[in-house]
Amino acid sequence: MAFKRRLKFDKRIRFQKKMNIIYILLFIVLASTGIGYSYIKSNLNINGTANVTAARWDVHFTNLNVTTGSVTATTAASITDPTTVTFAATLDEPNDFYEFTVDVTNQGTMDAMIDSFSISPTLTTAQKKYLEYTIVYSDGTSLENKQELKQGTSETIKVRFSYIENSDKTNYPTEDQQFTIEFTMTYTQADETAIDVEHSFSNESWENIIENIKTNRIPDYYTVGASKEVNLGTLGVHTLRIANTSTPSECSNSGFSQTACGIVFEFADIIDEQKMNSSETNEGGWEAAELRTYLNSTVYNLIPEIIRNNIIDTYVVSGHGKKSGESNFITTDKLYLLSTKEVWGKEGTTNVCDRDTAEVETRQLDYYKAQGIRTDSNNGAIKKYNGNTKNWWLRTADNDDKDDFMRVNDTGHWGDSTADVTNYISPAFRIG
Repeated sequence: MAFKRRLKFDKRIRFQKKMNIIYILLFIVLASTGIGYSYIKSNLNINGTANVTAARWDVHFTNLNVTTGSVTATTAASITDPTTVTFAATLDEPNDFYEFTVDVTNQGTMDAMIDSFSISPTLTTAQKKYLEYTIVYSDGTSLENKQELKQGTSETIKVRFSYIENSDKTNYPTEDQQFTIEFTMTYTQADETAIDVEHSFSNESWENIIENIKTNRIPDYYTVGASKEVNLGTLGVHTLRIANTSTPSECSNSGFSQTACGIVFEFADIIDEQKMNSSETNEGGWEAAELRTYLNSTVYNLIPEIIRNNIIDTYVVSGHGKKSGESNFITTDKLYLLSTKEVWGKEGTTNVCDRDTAEVETRQLDYYKAQGIRTDSNNGAIKKYNGNTKNWWLRTADNDDKDDFMRVNDTGHWGDSTADVTNYISPAFRIG
């Protein structure tokens, strides 16, 4: 049995020339037709009775949000019924726009996919000079036939109308106009031809990324290793990447470091150069390190507010040095450095690093595991600062020495360095 849902955008737009002002009335209607759900029940009298649970077809709109900066609408965009959104707005000046996002949610019992979509009429060449409209996924990814909407998931659609600034005023309409633009999108029951929506992490807004994290859409939306630039103010523009998305059962073990559990972001490049301590010692380990304080104050405050406000506290277990009587250190951090095992792992390697007393309390990050990073195959651990490969600090105190902390050498191999020597930093954090 086939199931379909048809979503229809109907935009009535009026242009009125008044002095040098363009008046634009925008109206959207989304309607649906088709089967809402189907109930299936069978009694099979072969030594008993079997009941087939009713299938439910339920694709609808939820969670509408108007974008900050949009003009004040005469009728604000709203979901007037589960499959209808309406709004009316006036764009008076060039660069005025009205934009909103709305989730298409599948709360049925079957996966869905886009069967077809169409926009009509196409804007004329003249109309394109003063009006632009787009209907895409929230990260700018285009809609395509066969894109899947799995049961229990949502996709965020972004709708935008904008008044284009044009230096040639003769391109604007000289008399009243009214026309209707219709966008129709039909969802049908998914089959073996369904394809994933390839979301662009690099183009996605942090607001949407964080919302997707909090609604458990990762890793369905973004892949491990996906990267995005972030401005750190005085430290410049750097690249964040998704280093981990999984939470295996070992993450629930008592005393297990959470530094490689859940959604972990790390910098793919080096953001600064610093000493671990001003003196030549690893006493007190990561807990007492001056660099830890620097990361969780100065660097933390340079992270954009939208990200900073969603960084969660992380339970961090770190190895100790050679000083008698020390044990592994437990801290709670916003930002932290990685440990040896989180980069190189342990299993199946040669030249294994054996100087981390806390290695059993953590795991290799998904990113490094997927890249096949080991102590004997480590080019993927190399990081650069201003285009040059550099040594970067790990939080692990060297258990073979009283003065050193571990680091990733500029060749990708493991190494160590005296705490009062300048190396480079590439921290990580978690969002949840």
